[in-house]
Amino acid sequence: MTEICVGIDIGGTNSVFGLVDKHGKIHAKGTLPTANYEVAEEFVKAISIEIKKALSPDMKLLAVGVGAPNGNFFKGTIEFAPNLKWKGVIPLAKYFEENLKVKALLTNDANAATIGEMIFGNAIGLNDFLFITLGTGLGSGIVANGELIYGHDSFAGEVGHVIVKENGRLCGCGRRGCLETYCSAPGIVKTYRELINNENLEISAKDIFDLAKSGNEKAIEAFKITGEILGLALANSVVYTAPEKIFLFGGLAQSGELLFRPTRESFEANVLKIWQNKIQIVPSGLDESDAAILGSASLVWKINQKYRSQI
Repeated sequence: MTEICVGIDIGGTNSVFGLVDKHGKIHAKGTLPTANYEVAEEFVKAISIEIKKALSPDMKLLAVGVGAPNGNFFKGTIEFAPNLKWKGVIPLAKYFEENLKVKALLTNDANAATIGEMIFGNAIGLNDFLFITLGTGLGSGIVANGELIYGHDSFAGEVGHVIVKENGRLCGCGRRGCLETYCSAPGIVKTYRELINNENLEISAKDIFDLAKSGNEKAIEAFKITGEILGLALANSVVYTAPEKIFLFGGLAQSGELLFRPTRESFEANVLKIWQNKIQIVPSGLDESDAAILGSASLVWKINQKYRSQI
């Protein structure tokens, strides 16, 4: 019998799940429109039905891992997530346990991806690293001494909300100048619009990448500025845990050397001398299409032994 855990990624529009074994093989996948469910309990009931349908008789379900915005690992709750219809504090892990009758573990989506990198990606065997997701926002996870850093309340590791520009761009968190307002897909779009002095131009981060690849100077400069800000922020971040590597993941990280070169140059120019040329900034080893499922599933596999008696 194949031991399986369910990896679930909760998104504002859609949620995905996969049945994952300890080797990272996804045996089945499914999706459900999160936005169609006004009540979290009803969503959990619906996706649990789909999970049960996907399980075959030769599978033993061990536990459920959930990655979600504003997920609190200690409490198993989603707390005041801005992009979900479910407001307030939602005991999501409890709902899954009631519906699937197995242990459910929950953390925020960036932390889930970080653990995925540790279990199934390029961080296998590393005890100290940073994981940065560059997409609609900037998510992050910090691993030190082989463990993900949660802090006292489960919300540690928010590198995206380090302020890099005093009185800078307005962030979704309500403050100004946060890193993610500059180093994210919307951030590079904003930078490009500023460079061409056209705030209303309809353009995407992918469009800017295509322009840069074709030699457009303003697009190349937008990547350079983005990398310079990111490199400085990362140079400041490493002083806390001295990671061996920093992994970049997400749509913006797919830009390759357009982003990596200025990021590395800025990092080396600003990092404390004792860490110069010692910390690598490299691409994630997770497949973009399956990263959310593997990350959530790896939450279970990472601490499976801890919960073995309960599952």
